[in-house]
Amino acid sequence: MDIAVDLDFGDDGLVPVVAQDVETEEVVMLAYANREAVEQTAETGRAHYYSRSRDELWEKGATSGHTQEIEDVRVDCDGDALLYRVRQSGGACHTGYHSCFHRTLDGEVHGEKAFDPDDVY
Repeated sequence: MDIAVDLDFGDDGLVPVVAQDVETEEVVMLAYANREAVEQTAETGRAHYYSRSRDELWEKGATSGHTQEIEDVRVDCDGDALLYRVRQSGGACHTGYHSCFHRTLDGEVHGEKAFDPDDVY
């Protein structure tokens, strides 16, 4: 996969990335990527992100085994946000759920845990 478009990584060098499960079309997570993460994603076909809290590049699933195989990467009209369309293996959320978006504003939880984070991390 070539990177043929100009991306705007902003002042912090990061671009937001929405990950969407291609089978369910559910949004499973939001993360950030720097240029290296986008390049690694394009080269390997596996989702890579940049952790702002750990200040490091990471491959989704390298620790948990819950990988994201890239179906395709979409760029928004301004070139400052990405959509990774992925084949999600296991849960995307580090708390054990399939999606990071498993709670409503009033705290209601949707869905069951896909895995026990205590067993993985």
